[in-house]
Amino acid sequence: MSPWQSLSISLTEPKLILIEGWARDGLTDEQIYNNLGISKDSFYKYKKQYSDFSDSLKRGKEIVDYEVENALLKRALGYEYDEITYENGEEVKRVTKQVAPDTTAQIFWLKNRKADKWRDKKDVEHSGEINNPYANLTTEDLKKLIQDD
Repeated sequence: MSPWQSLSISLTEPKLILIEGWARDGLTDEQIYNNLGISKDSFYKYKKQYSDFSDSLKRGKEIVDYEVENALLKRALGYEYDEITYENGEEVKRVTKQVAPDTTAQIFWLKNRKADKWRDKKDVEHSGEINNPYANLTTEDLKKLIQDD
């Protein structure tokens, strides 16, 4: 008897693939256990007790992030690939082609990975006092100054 048969849900291979897909799509744990129709407690119990369930979630959440990072880095740096032409099932021509580095990918990478140097918006902290010559004036005094101009 499969360990899944004793659970309130049946986690067959297609269901595990679906769970991995939900995680890859960015669904939270809460959204996933709601999709499965199970409670929060059951969800976390299954994660602890059943490695295939936990592994599906991890694959969806972690591995794809690394794959995308690697693809973005590859695109940012440029790369080479072989274009192969076949005739009658046999290779007749192989040409090594280059994909130029992509400046958009480079900018995206740098703004996110080196935000302190590359971010468009800079956060500036001011720790000194501001000298406001009007700080001690009343509303009436300020109105009088405006009228005098």
